[in-house]
Amino acid sequence: MPKTIISDKENKVKETPNKVVKNYADYINPSLARLMKLLAGVVVEERGDGAVVKDINGKEYIDCLGGYGVFNCGHSHPEIIKAVKEQLDIMPLSTHILFSKPQANLAEMLANLTPGNLQYSFFCNSGAEAVEGAVKLAKLYTGKQEIISAQNSFHGKTLGALSVSGRELYKKQFEPLLPGVKLVPFGDAGAIERGITKDTAAVILEPIQGEGGVVVPPDDYLPQVRKICHKKKVLLILDEIQTGLGRTGRLFACEHYNIVPDIMCLAKALGGGVMPIGAFIATPRVWSAFISQPVMHTSTFGGNPLACSAAMGALKVVIKEKLADKARDNGEYLRSKLTEIKERHPNIIADVRGKGLLIGAEMTREGLGGTIFPEMIKMGVITAFTLNNPKVIRFEPPLIITKKQIDKVVECFEKAVIKAKGLSGTVTDIAMTAGKKLGILKM
Repeated sequence: MPKTIISDKENKVKETPNKVVKNYADYINPSLARLMKLLAGVVVEERGDGAVVKDINGKEYIDCLGGYGVFNCGHSHPEIIKAVKEQLDIMPLSTHILFSKPQANLAEMLANLTPGNLQYSFFCNSGAEAVEGAVKLAKLYTGKQEIISAQNSFHGKTLGALSVSGRELYKKQFEPLLPGVKLVPFGDAGAIERGITKDTAAVILEPIQGEGGVVVPPDDYLPQVRKICHKKKVLLILDEIQTGLGRTGRLFACEHYNIVPDIMCLAKALGGGVMPIGAFIATPRVWSAFISQPVMHTSTFGGNPLACSAAMGALKVVIKEKLADKARDNGEYLRSKLTEIKERHPNIIADVRGKGLLIGAEMTREGLGGTIFPEMIKMGVITAFTLNNPKVIRFEPPLIITKKQIDKVVECFEKAVIKAKGLSGTVTDIAMTAGKKLGILKM
């Protein structure tokens, strides 16, 4: 018998939060549904505007998670929506045999905005794909196979990106992964120099480890790594997927350290919170490996006109609205407020750190993060812990967030901290147990 398809009209009648949760359990993943229900409750998002998300019942939430760095320009920015709608009426997808104006124009914009002599771009659909392509290019250009990455790093969960990521929890069950990957401590340039051999193609790093718990390296770390890579004739790949497009207070995080990588990876905010798009960008010297073999790496949907139109719209908004400056100023304000809370509750909060509007508040023990952020969601603030370090609650809102909204976030955070302090441990234990069972926390 053929499966029945419910009409849109019927679906709207039955669209209750419990129905959506049931569909998750029945058709997506029952364990994921249980975890989401435990952490966020039966809440179904329906629309977003600026730094605010509304659920299906009309309740408003300040988005302090920002899609893990997707919504730098905010939700549903009208200029980006307009750019995509205009392209939708013309040509949504590309033939891939004729020249694409949106793709060419976006590549030109990125060449003009990225630091140094980064010039050539390849467009894909996600950050993980950008990392995959960057690693392939590094191997093709150098003719070598070894990649050095950092412990606790996160570059994606596709096979190649996972191979150069630094948390064993996500890797063990999928071995063997790519051979020749070395992991060294983040922030230790000497460890990178000692790890380089005659077979090393590239070093891949995040300027700030996002999923690792918002770990900011020493100021001299990236400049030292850049010098080491140059001296040893090894390529430097910077993963700016989460730190790019104004997030840290500069257009690209590497600009804080006055360095230029050989290859840069972008995604997340590049799509303006409207379309998925990723990219890796390289210097002419490195890109020469692709120039001689132009179809060695391809993507069916990468660089499609809709995504490129969204990305151009996003870049224009970031520049026009000076979002990097807003991230710097509002980031300093939010970080100072969170630090004050840390000083009032040192038994709960161990550290507050970050750059711009990429901020992490580290709890004193595991389980507290999984207790505090669900309380914040109940109070109308969306946030979460970082993937590689669940002790750290991330504050990564749209860069257009206002100080009034920040004050609300801070107020809710302290209330949640006070509540966590008064708990007997039951909620914390439940959060830890769920996290361990579902592979978020260590067993």
